[in-house]
Amino acid sequence: MKTLRVLAITAAVLATTGTAMAEDQVVVTDEGVGTFSFFKPFGVRVEAGTTGYGGALIYSASPNADIVVGYNGGDISWSNDLSVDGVTYDLEQENNTSYVNAQLRPFANSFHVALGVAYTDNEYAVTGVPNGDGGVGSYKFDGQDFTAAEVGTLTGTVKYKNDIVPYVGIGFSPAITTRFGLFGQVGAYYTGNPDVKLIGSNATGDAADAIAREERKLADDDSFKFQPVAKVGATLRF
Repeated sequence: MKTLRVLAITAAVLATTGTAMAEDQVVVTDEGVGTFSFFKPFGVRVEAGTTGYGGALIYSASPNADIVVGYNGGDISWSNDLSVDGVTYDLEQENNTSYVNAQLRPFANSFHVALGVAYTDNEYAVTGVPNGDGGVGSYKFDGQDFTAAEVGTLTGTVKYKNDIVPYVGIGFSPAITTRFGLFGQVGAYYTGNPDVKLIGSNATGDAADAIAREERKLADDDSFKFQPVAKVGATLRF
């Protein structure tokens, strides 16, 4: 009889536990506050932003933490986006970034903090834009004016040396339905100073020397140690 009572109690506990786990739970998910079964802690996300466009796979390790594996790529062009020491450049990005993040929700709501690492193989093409300082169609390097004819076409590349880089970001992921949600995040990769190549197609003498100094300034500018990230997207949990 004692054995039968133990078996009966064990069966009742297992039945209760199984029913509770089978029911949808109200939890904080990557989409915000919603309901989903603990048997379906997965999600997919599409996203686009300053690092290109792509997507991610999401696994909710707990109601307060996600593991996110994603990829951003593609080409993006920006006009008059980069300005260094008075020289303005058009920028074309060739993005190739794979990342792994942990998304933590310390306040148990849609706000999250992202910590992670990424493999980056990003290269930026820059093209100088002549300005009006010192005359129409000119460049100013170190306070000295050079005509567009003296410089020619000013082009170059900016490539980051560190392939594996750390990432910190913050974001919001509000739920729209129990399965569908929106996503937004801003942050930065610490990339270190880039390798820079800058060439003026007609530059000789003083103009060539000034461009070489400009190249070193771009490479040593501390503001380029951080690659900013801003992206938005949508999440589907299943």
